[in-house]
Amino acid sequence: MTSTNLLYIYVIIINVVTFFIYGLDKSRAKAGQWRIPEARLIFLAVIGGSVGALAGMKVFHHKTRKPKFKTGVPAILIIQLIIYFLFSGNEGIILRL
Repeated sequence: MTSTNLLYIYVIIINVVTFFIYGLDKSRAKAGQWRIPEARLIFLAVIGGSVGALAGMKVFHHKTRKPKFKTGVPAILIIQLIIYFLFSGNEGIILRL
């Protein structure tokens, strides 16, 4: 298994986990229970779970009014996509310049 394959597996897992964590936090909010700190939810997006965070926000209608989530999570995704496209391919775009 290549390092690229491992990276793809990691991204899939972190996004699935992030999606379910957003759902868990929403259900805890409805039940008036202990909540997952916002910093941890943002951190999950930063470490690769931005797609799962966005999906969780949409599906569970969670954190959609908070500016740091409404603009922050999409910004994190855009930065991650830029990094991916800069370094993807055999040599990466940066190395080809």
